[in-house]
Amino acid sequence: MARQSLSRALVTASWLAEAVRAGRVGAGLRVLDASWYPPKERNARQEFKERHIPGASFFDIEECRDKSSPYDFMLPSESHFADYVGGLGVSNDTHVVVYDGDEVGTFYAPRAWWMFRAFGHKEVSVLNGGFKNWVKEGHPVTAEVTQPTPAVFKARLNRALVKTFEEMIQNVSSLNFQVVDSRPESRFRGTELDQGLESGHIPGAVNIPFHSFLSETGHEKSIEEIQAIFREKKVDLSKPLTATCRKGVTACQIALAAFLCGKRDVAVYDGSWSEWFHRAPPHYKVTELKRSKA
Repeated sequence: MARQSLSRALVTASWLAEAVRAGRVGAGLRVLDASWYPPKERNARQEFKERHIPGASFFDIEECRDKSSPYDFMLPSESHFADYVGGLGVSNDTHVVVYDGDEVGTFYAPRAWWMFRAFGHKEVSVLNGGFKNWVKEGHPVTAEVTQPTPAVFKARLNRALVKTFEEMIQNVSSLNFQVVDSRPESRFRGTELDQGLESGHIPGAVNIPFHSFLSETGHEKSIEEIQAIFREKKVDLSKPLTATCRKGVTACQIALAAFLCGKRDVAVYDGSWSEWFHRAPPHYKVTELKRSKA
């Protein structure tokens, strides 16, 4: 348990189950279900209503985002984030645990984890293994919806953890930081469409699909295994690093994996490929699609 308290980027299901049993979920500990699924596949909010971890609230990523942006899930303003999480009973003194119900174990929870960190909140953890393993291990679930007492949260964006399109464009020539892309290899290479969008990657980016960091059970791999994955891809964790993906979600898995290895300053390109595809000049979009058709 000593290690658990030292590195709270992850908490185990047994740790959280004990907290639930002991009645610690409240102003000092908030549990948030950050699930999101394509609308035609699953309904995250409905599934939450049917069963969730006792005391949990639903963190709606559709609501906690910049709705004026043409790109999916861009960070909201400081005031929007503060008001939203305050309404979930989260203050600056709250330990937040996020999870999701994806079949891979963890998918959207790291995005919520990173959002809290980007807005200056350090006491935030991901439930290792997600809801899938919580249920598998026999921990309690409920359909009872908790109404948390609203709290005051003061948000201050840490701009070092967020990269803009302009910074990414400049980095193509300056190479001030490494770029890791967390999408599947076929989408990184540009040989497969990504939800109807032509795919490819940013020049100089390295591909490490996010699921590389997850075990077959859906838990995070060991620190030693994660370090080996970065080394194999020649990613130097002692140097600046930015993560990217399709829409700024699985990139946060890269940030979480590096965090577990002691690197706490990985930035995320919030617009990711969705923005890059629409804004970058053609020669800044590396793809094998044309060659594969030849």
